[in-house]
Amino acid sequence: MTSSPAGFDDYAAEYDAALDQGIRVSGESKDYFARSRIEWLRACLKALQERPSIILDYGCGTGLTTSFFRELVSDASVLGVDVSSKSLDFATRLHGSDGIKFLLFDQYTPNAEIDLAFCNGVFHHILPRNRASAIDYIYRSLRPGGLFALWENNPWNPGTRYVMRRIPFDRDAIPLPAPETRQLLCAGGFDIIRIDFLFIFPRALRWFRTLEPLVSKLPLGAQYQVLCRKPFTMPPAALFR
Repeated sequence: MTSSPAGFDDYAAEYDAALDQGIRVSGESKDYFARSRIEWLRACLKALQERPSIILDYGCGTGLTTSFFRELVSDASVLGVDVSSKSLDFATRLHGSDGIKFLLFDQYTPNAEIDLAFCNGVFHHILPRNRASAIDYIYRSLRPGGLFALWENNPWNPGTRYVMRRIPFDRDAIPLPAPETRQLLCAGGFDIIRIDFLFIFPRALRWFRTLEPLVSKLPLGAQYQVLCRKPFTMPPAALFR
């Protein structure tokens, strides 16, 4: 990763405040964006007639989005994994429950049990040479037919670049344009279902947000989601992973 575990540990106590400071220019809070991503994913799952019961939040940080998965599926079991032990301490204290737990990456062994994997703004912190192994970790975590919703910042959006410069832990990140993310996922064995761009209009122009679903295929939004699936039947090469 571009930032070490110790680096993320240093930001753990102030992570949410630093994130809010960075995105304040949009007029919205981190909660707005986290909930909006979940709402978009909910619509995608409904269209696919999918109702996941075991969810993995890859790179969960302090656990804000992890807690929202109970709004997506009320009785789902949710596991958040991250590189930062201090962030996980905060996540456990704030959001841990019988159905939500948090572990370091190496404390969870992928075993093809996950119905839905999710990550947001994680891969731009992973060095390009390490991204394939991160994809493989998620691939091996998913059951055959399991879904992966990968959200990333859109580097083609100038507002995104500006916000990332305002956030201390994003300044050294290496953003991924959507075609690069698609290629990474395909190389990792995933089948792409759809790519959507979201968050075009700031709060000052919120009246226009109803138009966003109509232009979500255009690379305009501040973030994008690549929704993909682990094949139900693995190709022969995958048997030797």
